Amino acid sequence: MGKDVIIACDFSSREAVLSFLDRFGGEARKPFVKIGMELFYGAGPEIVREIKRRGHSIFLDLKLCDIPNTVKKSMAVLRDLDVDMTNLHAFGTIEMMKAAIEGLTRPDGTRPLLIAVTQLTSTSEERMRRELLIDRPLPDVVARYARNAREAGLDGVVCSPLESPTVHENCGAGFLTVTPGVRFADGAVGDQVRVTTPARARVLGSDYIVVGRPITAAEDPVAAYRRCMEEFVG
Repeated sequence: MGKDVIIACDFSSREAVLSFLDRFGGEARKPFVKIGMELFYGAGPEIVREIKRRGHSIFLDLKLCDIPNTVKKSMAVLRDLDVDMTNLHAFGTIEMMKAAIEGLTRPDGTRPLLIAVTQLTSTSEERMRRELLIDRPLPDVVARYARNAREAGLDGVVCSPLESPTVHENCGAGFLTVTPGVRFADGAVGDQVRVTTPARARVLGSDYIVVGRPITAAEDPVAAYRRCMEEFVG
């Protein structure tokens, strides 16, 4: 499985996201896109189908976390949207993650990739200790959550690029790391804390990088996407 850049399409309306994606009509391959809560709640499931019909691979980023039965039933609904990847929160326990796989798996045995969020890239170790009362080093927490996800049968985790080496060391090279918190060296960090550049993420072993505002808010989003692909994929 090759490395790829996933564009975080954090728009609130169908019109805004389709207008943005229209700008990529000249690309040889349609970009992989992330549909998050803002767009999904604003435009509904049909926007997923519409973007899929346009030829894009889709990461549906809804970060489910609830009791196992609820997550299982929710995943059973999402599996029919024909997305390529979706996710949940690892702190929902191994039992919840196993239930998610059951719900996500289609009758023919196929399913989208399922990954688990470890710690959000906006969370610092200090904040994790003070507000979440998790009194362990952040890399240790990420590694443990990743091992739990692997035990549950998931395909990988969402983590900072800085934590990709630790995840692969604990879970193997084939266990995917999908990494937000990526910014260009000359760009603003915004509300992210644990960040690095596309080139550095490549060196650290990220399998996918998720990039939002450095592309979507750029004066020339297509040029920014191409720069990101060049730095990360080569």
